[in-house]
Amino acid sequence: MSDRSTFFSPATEVAPALLGAVLSRITPEGTVSVRLTEVEAYLGESDPGSHAFRGPGRKNAVMYGEPGRLYAYFTYGMHVCANVVCSPEGTASAVLLRAGEIVEGIELARERRTTSRSDADLARGPARLVVALGIELADGGADLAEAPFDLELPRIRASHDSGPRTGVSGIGGTIAYPWRFWIPGDPTVSPYRPAVQKRR
Repeated sequence: MSDRSTFFSPATEVAPALLGAVLSRITPEGTVSVRLTEVEAYLGESDPGSHAFRGPGRKNAVMYGEPGRLYAYFTYGMHVCANVVCSPEGTASAVLLRAGEIVEGIELARERRTTSRSDADLARGPARLVVALGIELADGGADLAEAPFDLELPRIRASHDSGPRTGVSGIGGTIAYPWRFWIPGDPTVSPYRPAVQKRR
């Protein structure tokens, strides 16, 4: 990681700066590296879509910790998602890693993602990205500047588009939170899916 100070800003500022960054994870099987092409920002207790909306707890403790660390969580009873913690300690903020292009270790990524129909699909979505990299729930809290991880920010900021977060509802709906950022035209960006309102 070239400059940890980048992560002392809120997630809404860090998220677009992560586009084009390369995240690597080293495992006994080899190294896989992903160039990030799509991310989402989640603030803390002011953000209805954030895991920290209701304040600190055991499961979201990493979000309140040192910036530049990995916040991993289990979702839908079957998938792990990976986030980069932002903001100074004590302030919850994180960027969800939604999609990317495999730039190293593509053979290993293919072995891990046997259902992918193309290389562009290997890390196209937050759960797929985690599987391709070999990230596990136990990696939560890991320093992304230290082995087995490495996170290199781009020297030049990538041009990007922004819009509502995928599948996130809550107070104000998704339009009030246009905190999904992506590199336009990149084939690895995942398709947008609006939130489905639950019937009462």
